[in-house]
Amino acid sequence: MNKARVRAPEIPRSLQWFNIEEPLWLADLRGKVVLLDFWTYGCINCQHIQPDLRYLEQKYPDGLVVIGVHSPKFPNEKIPAQLQKAINRQFVQHPVVHDPELQMTSLYAVKAWPSVVVIDPEGYIVGVSRGEGKRSQLDELIAGYLAEHPLDASRAARLPSKPSTEPTSTLSFPGKLLATEGRLFISDSGRNRILECDLSGRIRRSFGSGSAGLVDGEYCSFNNPQGLVKVEDNLYVADAGNHAIRRIRLTSGEVETLAGTGAHGRKMPERYETAAGTALNSPWDLAYHNNVLYVAMAGQHQIWQLPFTAPGLSVYAGNGQELLQDGPARTASFAQPSGLALFDVHLFVADAESSAIRVIRMPTQTVATLVGQGLFDFGDQEGLGRAAQLQHPMDLTMDGKRGQLWIADTYNSKIKTLSLTNNRVTDFNIYHPLNEPGGLSILGDDLYIANTNAHEIVRVNIPNREVQVLDIGQPEGE
Repeated sequence: MNKARVRAPEIPRSLQWFNIEEPLWLADLRGKVVLLDFWTYGCINCQHIQPDLRYLEQKYPDGLVVIGVHSPKFPNEKIPAQLQKAINRQFVQHPVVHDPELQMTSLYAVKAWPSVVVIDPEGYIVGVSRGEGKRSQLDELIAGYLAEHPLDASRAARLPSKPSTEPTSTLSFPGKLLATEGRLFISDSGRNRILECDLSGRIRRSFGSGSAGLVDGEYCSFNNPQGLVKVEDNLYVADAGNHAIRRIRLTSGEVETLAGTGAHGRKMPERYETAAGTALNSPWDLAYHNNVLYVAMAGQHQIWQLPFTAPGLSVYAGNGQELLQDGPARTASFAQPSGLALFDVHLFVADAESSAIRVIRMPTQTVATLVGQGLFDFGDQEGLGRAAQLQHPMDLTMDGKRGQLWIADTYNSKIKTLSLTNNRVTDFNIYHPLNEPGGLSILGDDLYIANTNAHEIVRVNIPNREVQVLDIGQPEGE
């Protein structure tokens, strides 16, 4: 923590506010400790500190004010309507000021996401915390300053909040999905549950209480579940919010935790001897090959593997640095890998923060980049290989029939294809609006899309591009 006393610059009056009726001014918050959370909504590390901020807000309801300073990286994140969706999706309750041109970032000399600036009751900057995992340090600092500055009763009133709500729908921010013969599995991420539907969308079973939690058994709970893969009669779930891998036994409906503790881990050992009790870090998607479950560990910027034939977890690819770097699997770098797809002996990765599509060639244990240039190279451009541009792709699925990958180009709100014959990226235009699609699955000639911010599942017949929004719900008479 930097202890230098510097007067906190005032918030520019031109910025737009969310979750609050009127703009806030630091001068009016004297007597309280203020935390300025500099974040950008797609960043997994920024998402990780939201539970810490909620904990501190609940612990110090009168003496602490948390203000999110949204400092967007991607063009899509600059759009106010998209920020509002992210606030709702991530359950952000505190006031948020939108800083699309990074005025606040410049005023406070912030260099990284996330960064938390601590302002004391007299209006001075007394701490700057960079990165995640700083709850205890922030807690200690807040407690100390509130002890030194007893709260005046006249300033103890809570801030008038004004949260925005989403339209009523069966689904809430569906993340990933999996189409199989006769069944469609959906990660209804915003409602913390997994739905088992028929291919028309009729719900057959629901797994999860609806409340966020890590509970096994028949009466189970999930927390922001994402990636799905089916192996025989088991459905495996990347339970991102719980930092866990779960297994649903489809014959009985029982749920088990295979790996994860409910809290995210930050260490990166070569190997964990046991999966049980191992702390994971935002597992976002899964793939299965030859008795091995591969995990896109978004928060660790790595790909992990969980063998079914031997105990333990190990790092399969990635050195843990958030970069775009090719080479041998263990020394290569990823940047928030969020989607996986397997074809033959190739594991394809949607590398969200580098706006890239990567491939791990399993026989040679090497990583190569098919599309993408780096952490700050993104756009919306068709073309050959690395001349093409994406913006924060969150998923991809393999189409062996057509020899191509389908890509959820999430922040461009588009679906694109990547030919494995000539490495060409092409827009796949459909006559239906998409809003940050986060999941894809293909079955025959049908492409299923989790249209995340629209709370819907879209089915597209590929040959004729006919679009149908599935009516997700209980069958009539049941």
